Amino acid sequence: MLFKYHAIDQDGHERDGTIEAPSQEVAISALQRRSLIISAISASEERAPFEFHLPFLNRISNKDVVILSRQMATLFEAQVSALRVFRLLATEVENKDLAAILSTVGDDLQGGSPISKALARHPKVFSAFYVNMVRAGEESGKLSETFVYLADYLDRTYDIVSKAENALIYPIFVIVVFFGVMALMLTLVIPKISAVLVDSGQAIPIYTAVIIGLSNFLVQYGIFALIALIAAAVYLWQLGKTEHGKMVLDSVKLSVPYVGDLYQKLYLARIADNFSTMLLSGVSVVEAIEITSSVVGNAVYSTLLAEVGKSVRGGSSISDALGRHPEIPGIMVAMTKVGEETGELGKILTTLAKFYNREVTNAVDTLVGLIEPIMIVLLGVGVGVLLAAVLLPIYNLAGSL
Repeated sequence: MLFKYHAIDQDGHERDGTIEAPSQEVAISALQRRSLIISAISASEERAPFEFHLPFLNRISNKDVVILSRQMATLFEAQVSALRVFRLLATEVENKDLAAILSTVGDDLQGGSPISKALARHPKVFSAFYVNMVRAGEESGKLSETFVYLADYLDRTYDIVSKAENALIYPIFVIVVFFGVMALMLTLVIPKISAVLVDSGQAIPIYTAVIIGLSNFLVQYGIFALIALIAAAVYLWQLGKTEHGKMVLDSVKLSVPYVGDLYQKLYLARIADNFSTMLLSGVSVVEAIEITSSVVGNAVYSTLLAEVGKSVRGGSSISDALGRHPEIPGIMVAMTKVGEETGELGKILTTLAKFYNREVTNAVDTLVGLIEPIMIVLLGVGVGVLLAAVLLPIYNLAGSL
């Protein structure tokens, strides 16, 4: 987004110009780092021909961050300076919002800010986990190794989450299409056929009467049912923004048969992977638990880890603190205890993360293998029942003529 500004520099001279930034706050920060005193700033309506800025098209995705982290890891391993890394990537990335943020990070670095502090100014792109990993790398002098850890971790996380999400997209799409087709048949086709059956005067079977009744309901009250569904979806969306709502919805997500088991393994893999990556990078145990709590992505496990962090801070061992919660399986508690006793907790958790990642992959593969035949059977039964309820009375009517 382009902003026009009027400012005064250190010498007292007035300056007018434009600056590209994702928001006015970012633009102001960038100008202030140039030692400018801003007297006026506003969004410019000027745009290059055929240039449009659509937020949903320029949204910074997890994939963008994964690719960016891999590029940063490569450049830091090549001993490129931090300022040059961010300046270079700001000109190379295709996403304009991400380019503006990288440019702002470069300005911060040029002004003397540490990398972690510069990244922390953009929490929507760089999570608390990401920032603390970079801070640990700065403090230990192993920044290049830290970015390699981050790139590998984000690659693993993106791969496993994408696989799980993609496995659920197919059945959701099929179910939506199925109900859409059924709704069209019940509102457009069935009413015409039911009129013929009613006019014939013959006795209508109970199963056909049920289909006709459902069809009449959708014709007369379908719009209200649709409005109710939309209202319910909006309510659930708003509920998910509250702390209580997140806890309720995440608890329901974990209680769904089979899918809940898949999500549990996914979160356990994320916990073990986050924890091990931070421990191996030099982050303290308590800080690693607290950061993992904030980025695990599920309110149930987030609350659980916050309680574990308090227990560990109070002197309890990690394994004992985890063992108090039934959501943590016994194998994870036992492996953590072994890691504490041997002093190899980071490596043990890495092994555990690999185990749960394999479990998630196997569960997803099994789910994908079962989805297709189950969907075919359900679609066949649904369409068959609908057609039989309508065609059998018509066949009987034709036979009686």
